[in-house]
Amino acid sequence: MFPALAADLAEVDAVIRARLRSEVVLINTVGEYIVGAGGKRMRPILLLLMARALDYRGSHHHLLAAVVEFIHTATLLHDDVVDESALRRGRKTANAAFGNAASVLVGDFLYSRAFQMMVEADDMRVMRVLSDATNIIAEGEVLQLINCNDPDVDEARYLQVIRYKTARLFEAAAQLGAILAGAPPEIEAGAAEYGRRLGTAFQLIDDVLDYSGVTSDIGKNVGDDLREGKPTLPLIHVMANGTPGERDLVREAITNGHTEHFEPIMAAIERTGAITYSRERARLEAEAAAQAIDGLPISVFKEALLYFSTDSIRRDR
Repeated sequence: MFPALAADLAEVDAVIRARLRSEVVLINTVGEYIVGAGGKRMRPILLLLMARALDYRGSHHHLLAAVVEFIHTATLLHDDVVDESALRRGRKTANAAFGNAASVLVGDFLYSRAFQMMVEADDMRVMRVLSDATNIIAEGEVLQLINCNDPDVDEARYLQVIRYKTARLFEAAAQLGAILAGAPPEIEAGAAEYGRRLGTAFQLIDDVLDYSGVTSDIGKNVGDDLREGKPTLPLIHVMANGTPGERDLVREAITNGHTEHFEPIMAAIERTGAITYSRERARLEAEAAAQAIDGLPISVFKEALLYFSTDSIRRDR
């Protein structure tokens, strides 16, 4: 994806595989299953690009990129259990393949291994950023749980979940790249904002694809959010702009968590322009992300960061 990062990404993958190893066979089995599923490695790439854009010459960026990926993977393992998901990245979720107990416990292993690794950087600011991010992500998970099956969730509550649950780890990854490079406070703040805005745009598009994507492309079942009773932005837009009949359909579907009326709900999403509205909100976040790194010096790494923000809203998976 980013040729300038090829060597760095190879190092990160080596760290990930080495640190996944355990004397407990089941951890190795589930760990290899997760790694084999692939993934975009967006958060590690973000950390690496920011560090390189600020001319970092050390090696802790490989370690911390792996830490960020472990934290992200742990959240996915736990998410899939909570959501009772069966498909991710086009294959069975770990909980579908190995059971809920194994998924939760291997997720716990990844969290604890991540904290073991972050201590190796021997930098209190690094540990503070990562520990704060992990705690806020957990709060976001609980907020999302509270919002599930609640048709009265508004855009502000929805965005709060995104900023806690998804955007915070993007923010931490970008900020860590700046911290490693010893960037001045204004550049570090810009890096953090870039990550936060990028993560928000990414999740907005992810939620759009649940209603406009194709299962084989997005790697999960279309309509999963509705089936799980999650009030995401397309549905929130229908609740604010739909006819009384459309609002009643959406309210009942969110409250009970099903896709029995998926087609008429899709028609309401189309009629109210909910997909267009959601994509426009994502575009504004991506633009703000690009503006936040105006202060970075010109380089192939800054160009890649700018491409990253643009690509986040054009993707179809």
